[in-house]
Amino acid sequence: MNALIVVLLVVILLVLVAILIAITRNRRHAVRVAKAPTLTDPFRDTDTDAIRGDPRRIKPGDIVEIRGRTYAVRGTLRFTEGSWSWSEHLLDDPEGHRRWLSVEEDPDLILVLWSEVSGATVKPGPATVEFDGRRYTSQEEGTARYEATGTTGLNPIGTVQYHDYRAADGARLSFEKYGDSNRWEVARGEELTRYELRVYPASTP
Repeated sequence: MNALIVVLLVVILLVLVAILIAITRNRRHAVRVAKAPTLTDPFRDTDTDAIRGDPRRIKPGDIVEIRGRTYAVRGTLRFTEGSWSWSEHLLDDPEGHRRWLSVEEDPDLILVLWSEVSGATVKPGPATVEFDGRRYTSQEEGTARYEATGTTGLNPIGTVQYHDYRAADGARLSFEKYGDSNRWEVARGEELTRYELRVYPASTP
């Protein structure tokens, strides 16, 4: 009888040990899952990026197609202001027309195609400005640092003052002043949809 009791106690003890081991493993697995970082935006349209290219990765040497017109990416400016960052890319088409494409996430992807306005006399500062038949309202202003790669016509690093305006119909007007320059560069912008842009990355060795 005593031997039977001992055997039963040993069996019960082994069962309890097995249960404790299983519980410990499950807890460790749960901790690993809980600590796993979220590496990508769950709402990001990765299918579109795979098919049309990712605007966030545009760099000098790439080719972009906007509304059926092809541009070469000549240079890129990467801007930072505090914890915020965005990019502007200098585009050049076969006829030599140059434009800028800005790319930022706020938090959605925002793409704007800019055209320089030569000879504009309008200045930033007021809450609203009138230009070319539109009234633009001030949106944001500040000073950012930039790093340039490729051909941009600017120093490799520097600062820029900017003041951005927007009209009721969504048209944009931007003022930028680089480094110690006293001249505001004026550009008119048009927001693009994600599907109006296709990116062809440059081949890498």
